Amino acid sequence: MRGCYRALGRPADLHPAWSQTPAFYFGNPAAVIGPHDDVPIAPGSRWFDFELEVGAVVGRGGRDLHPDTAARHIVGYTFYNDWTARDHQLRDMAQGIGMGKSKDSAITLGPALVTADEVPPGFEVAAAVNGREIARGSLSGMDWSWGELLAFLSRGTDLVPGDVIGSGTVPGGCLLEHVDTPDLGAFTGWLAPGDEVVLSATALGETRQTVRPAVPPVPLSSWH
Repeated sequence: MRGCYRALGRPADLHPAWSQTPAFYFGNPAAVIGPHDDVPIAPGSRWFDFELEVGAVVGRGGRDLHPDTAARHIVGYTFYNDWTARDHQLRDMAQGIGMGKSKDSAITLGPALVTADEVPPGFEVAAAVNGREIARGSLSGMDWSWGELLAFLSRGTDLVPGDVIGSGTVPGGCLLEHVDTPDLGAFTGWLAPGDEVVLSATALGETRQTVRPAVPPVPLSSWH
């Protein structure tokens, strides 16, 4: 978020609410796709984006976990690419009740589940589009630890084996953070059909996917 704000010419300071509880949303399990599957652009989107994230996979369920021990419930890690329609996201945020259609078209997991004992601390991840590196970094700067995230998410509800918790985007790991125009619609870097997106890490392996055209939606203007 700080990187996105800077790219948009806004102060990078976050609202105090960001430091009071971890921000999160519920993704769409039906949108999960494989690490080498083609990715259709979200219908109606012109500002399609990827996100370089790591997913923690819950191996042992629980409720009301303690932040000091909650990370023990993680069985392993994998890439989590939270594909996002940024133009849809602007409308979702204006409505103020969730991510809606900006986040439910595709979520990439893979290429493997690497068990927690095999993942070194502070490991490096990278993202590239059409062979050009967009971002490289690690999760060392997370504002909330994995234990804190799982503890908060489990408050008053069950985490179950197989649940996947996204880390949030590694700094610089989405195109929105690289916008170089005052007008988002004038940015020429949004993903287009034929683009190849690669996430890679020595610790996790590699996802490699090609962006494909969306199914044309019925125009909303014709619905009323």
